[in-house]
Amino acid sequence: MCCDGFCSVADRMETNGTDEVEKLKSKLMSAWHNVKYNVESPTESCTAEALDDDVVTGNVDGFRKDFTSRVWLTYREEFPDLPGSTLTSDCGWGCTLRAGQMILAQALLLHILGRDWTWSEALTLEPLDTETWTSSAARRLMATVEASIQGERAQVTQQPLCAAQGGAEEADSYLQEAYHRTIVSWFGDRPSAQLGIHSLVKLGMTSGKHAGDWYGPAVVAHILRKAVDEAVDAMLKGISVYVAQDCTVYSADVTDSHSGRTGSHCDPQGLNSEAASDSRAVIILIPVRLGGEKINPQYLSFVKSILSLEYCIGIIGGKPKQAYYFVGFQDDSLIYMDPHYCQSFVDVSTSDFPLQSFHCPSPKKMPFSKMDPSCTIGFYSKNVEHYKRISTELSKILQPSSKEKYPAFTFLKGHVKDYELSIAVEKQEWPFIRDTRTAGTTSGDFVLL
Repeated sequence: MCCDGFCSVADRMETNGTDEVEKLKSKLMSAWHNVKYNVESPTESCTAEALDDDVVTGNVDGFRKDFTSRVWLTYREEFPDLPGSTLTSDCGWGCTLRAGQMILAQALLLHILGRDWTWSEALTLEPLDTETWTSSAARRLMATVEASIQGERAQVTQQPLCAAQGGAEEADSYLQEAYHRTIVSWFGDRPSAQLGIHSLVKLGMTSGKHAGDWYGPAVVAHILRKAVDEAVDAMLKGISVYVAQDCTVYSADVTDSHSGRTGSHCDPQGLNSEAASDSRAVIILIPVRLGGEKINPQYLSFVKSILSLEYCIGIIGGKPKQAYYFVGFQDDSLIYMDPHYCQSFVDVSTSDFPLQSFHCPSPKKMPFSKMDPSCTIGFYSKNVEHYKRISTELSKILQPSSKEKYPAFTFLKGHVKDYELSIAVEKQEWPFIRDTRTAGTTSGDFVLL
């Protein structure tokens, strides 16, 4: 009701200039969504929860460049109807799917561009205050429309070196930017995007989830696995997703995923032939529960240790009923990327679609004590040798604590079938934390947190 009133006022002002009308529409729609979906306003969140630069040690600009280079995926509106519904927006319910997309996007950046890659425009983005947010969104939308009108709808190519002029350094920079755009395009809000919300909703329907439902971190982990399994892009054939079962990582199954030997990971293009054995990367997602109804404060040091690891790609988590993508920490607060901004649809099929709305310049933080105990932890493993190093380092870093009775997750040798566990998706949102001693394990088989 209020939204219609806002829009009608703006419509009556069209004779006073299109630019002013569009700015007013953007501001009013942004305000409406903040009220409708109970979202913190950008100004308030960036003031109250912004990082303290004087507390951050090291290179602050380096941190901000690294943070802003991560792909930021938020609520969107005005995109094509979602499968099985007439919904054209995920505002109010899709935050966990967006957080899952972000952790997957970070893994793909590591896989394709490497950990040292940063976006050349990362430090040039405007801060997320109310004025610049809405005006920038309007400019980005207009740029997309203009590109469409001019017929610039050429698909992003995966081998753009021919367009680069100059030396090897320029060519390499051009190639990296093309890959950057390709990765973002995989998460586009359109039915054909392999990792977009349309694909995720469609896959979720096989598990009883539908557009408009709330998705938990564990369910999203399984949906991401299916999405990567079914992706047809050649570059996505070199990576797979492993989801831990019953809070347990089975090393033989991860090794098989690296080698492309698992039955669910077919390889029609032969990318995992014997000559390329063990070359497939694996994204390891581990759904856990760090406490009962509330977060157990004893897990603070564990979460800090996990987020400090170079191969950790973050945590799908949040606070009750609001999902965030945790990427780091400052003191006893978690640094996160927030999907709770409703932005306009961007057509990523154009050759030069605007990237600004897919990167967040303003880090936010939240006290660890407010974290919901249900979350999914992610790691990126490049190959079998890398996985061996990961499991070894975790065993050394995460030593047993006399205060903790059970680990948040465990590592076991062998396959899941060796322990006669079901590999079906859990009907319950979160698996119970079981006593690992009943599975025939010893203190050397798992990591205590």
